[in-house]
Amino acid sequence: MPRQDTEAATAKRGPAGAAPCRVVVCRDCCCGTAKVAGVDHDQQLARLAEAVPVRVSDCLDVCEHANVIVVQPSAAARAAGARPVWLGLVNDPEATDDIAAWIQAGGPGVAPCPDILDLYTFTPPRRVR
Repeated sequence: MPRQDTEAATAKRGPAGAAPCRVVVCRDCCCGTAKVAGVDHDQQLARLAEAVPVRVSDCLDVCEHANVIVVQPSAAARAAGARPVWLGLVNDPEATDDIAAWIQAGGPGVAPCPDILDLYTFTPPRRVR
């Protein structure tokens, strides 16, 4: 791994090297496409990647909420009871900045979710098998 990448990865880790929360960004049939007009999807990914490890996923089956971002708690926060937070309609840079700031503060189970993000939070439907 190049030195830059190692330093960047170390900088993203939390206090005492603890693994941070992570983000899953939906990018498939609706999210991240021209169907959601006026959004710089590449910039959104880059902004989030500055703050935390980002995984790009295929369709999360909640297209009515495009663009969807799922903030997953750190392992320690999850062990303490924190759960992933699903955010939808994240279609402006200010919302992305608010999410990045929350992640940098620790994310779910570590830092309180900013009130402004309540506008984007939703509960995904249960999948029927």
